[in-house]
Amino acid sequence: MVSKQKFIEESLALNLFFLRIIKEHFIFLGASLMLKDKQLISQAELFKNLFSKLLKQTLILSNGQLPSKVLKSNEYVTKYTLEAEKKTQKLSGIYIDSQLTLMQTSLKPKDDSKKCPPLLADEVYKLNNQIIKALNAVIKAKSKLLKDVLCCELFTHMYPSMLHHVSEETLYYLEQLKKIQCSPTADIKEVPISKEKFWNHIMEEHALFIRGMLDPSEKVLYEIADHFAEEFDKLTMEASDLSKITHAAPPLGAKTVRATTALRDFKSTATDGLLNCKIKSVILPLLSDHVLREANYYLNLLQPHILC
Repeated sequence: MVSKQKFIEESLALNLFFLRIIKEHFIFLGASLMLKDKQLISQAELFKNLFSKLLKQTLILSNGQLPSKVLKSNEYVTKYTLEAEKKTQKLSGIYIDSQLTLMQTSLKPKDDSKKCPPLLADEVYKLNNQIIKALNAVIKAKSKLLKDVLCCELFTHMYPSMLHHVSEETLYYLEQLKKIQCSPTADIKEVPISKEKFWNHIMEEHALFIRGMLDPSEKVLYEIADHFAEEFDKLTMEASDLSKITHAAPPLGAKTVRATTALRDFKSTATDGLLNCKIKSVILPLLSDHVLREANYYLNLLQPHILC
């Protein structure tokens, strides 16, 4: 019973976070493509709709099944998400189903006095298999896009390194979900040094993308983003060196948490600035909120493992 409950909670928590992330990848991709690439724009729309549907299924199954602390973690939605979706839809013309965000904020927390629905584990297992199938298709599609961009057969306003970045995140999600599906007692919240290396690199690239998408006149913000990129580059290298000698819980601990917290706060300020038209850039507001949520997710992974 304990392992079944753990399977349900870890599956739903993981899916609530990453399905939204993958869905948004296709919003950003669709907004970055040229008008002539109508087939690719349609493909991005189809994937966006598919992951919206999977997210809705997950939201329905999650009601009353996750602890209040998890639901309030700011990794699923932030105080900016709804406004960022509406603003991004207005700016890009891409439809974004904000009802999913409202559903997320309306989820009821788990009531320990109530028993888990008897068939819920089976439903979650089936949903996981659906998601795994969809993720395999996404990885194939993103790989083809990146290959075409690198061969100069396709132009997009998304950096090639950003295309690679979203592919890495998709693969990471697939690996974590497979781990849960194959071993219900697996602890995906464990943070081995390899996972810290991965997320430090993700944070580094976020800073680089922000730096590269700011207007050249935003010199102060450029320098701040550049500083974060350098800091996380060092943390990634440290984690890489440590991974050669240990697979234990991350020894970087408090240092990584401090850096990620500072970057998270910078992203939060940037999101607010973009929504209030105080920052000159080519950053969609939802992209800023997107990377903010990823910083929150990483912090939530790290917090239980801090070594002072």
